[in-house]
Amino acid sequence: MTDPNPNEGGGAETGSDPQAAIDARGERRREALDDRITELSAGDEQEGIPFVGAGPGDPGLLTVTGRRLLEGADLVVHAGSLVNSEVLDAYCADADLVNSIGKDLEELVPLMCDAYEGGEAVVRLHSGDPAVYGAALEQMDALEHEGVPAYFVPGVTSAFAASATLRTQLTLNEVANHVAFTRPRGKTLSEEADHVSDFVGMGDVTTCIYLGTHAVRETMERLLEDGHDPEIPVAVVYHASWPDEDVLVGTIGTIADRVEEAGYRASALVIVGEAVTGAGYERSYLYGDWANRGSDADGRAGSD
Repeated sequence: MTDPNPNEGGGAETGSDPQAAIDARGERRREALDDRITELSAGDEQEGIPFVGAGPGDPGLLTVTGRRLLEGADLVVHAGSLVNSEVLDAYCADADLVNSIGKDLEELVPLMCDAYEGGEAVVRLHSGDPAVYGAALEQMDALEHEGVPAYFVPGVTSAFAASATLRTQLTLNEVANHVAFTRPRGKTLSEEADHVSDFVGMGDVTTCIYLGTHAVRETMERLLEDGHDPEIPVAVVYHASWPDEDVLVGTIGTIADRVEEAGYRASALVIVGEAVTGAGYERSYLYGDWANRGSDADGRAGSD
């Protein structure tokens, strides 16, 4: 099934209340797919307001499409200090800049709607990738409920920049077969919904903890209370790819002290698991003998 009119506002029923818009869009998703899902892909040029991932920090890690959209923007609504100012300086020189920090949906949605409907090129700029803890969909739903289309432009999330800095992979054969993106319990995550310990307990999972710098000690203490090996490697990468990037490497038993000594309370990505060191992995099958089956000694494909 497809949604016959994904941009139909329905404002007469719910007005401009963002929560009502979110609820209405959610109901429409349950009933039918949006036509654009089958008509457009992530790399296509689209109508509407793009929600662009700014990447982890370094301006060079912004996507080509993201750069093009920023350079052509009249208005850029950005995520404040979560976006490296160098990105704004490099690509947004001709745009009006609005910091979204401290503004709620009731302020942001009309701001973007008015600019777009007034003929301006509007870009909503999120840190990292807006699909990972970006709170982007609620803004997009509220915009589309008002008749303004919106779409995602992917970015490089901080876990990928952190693994590049650590010169390792998040997945390694026989060491880390899975990756979990998660966050610790807090105001927006209940104790029952906190699965950090579950992921670590699986043994072959690289656990990437977002939005948890302030809770490193509490998280590590819970892991120890749950019986996890205190020697499991942990890395904390502060401001991955920014000029002031810092890397702290330790274990479940030691990393909290190092983070507190450094004074970090935010803006760091925590990685737990053997992939942190890149030690102990097995050679993959990709470049083994099995990949050459069916070929002769000279590397040419063999005949039947």
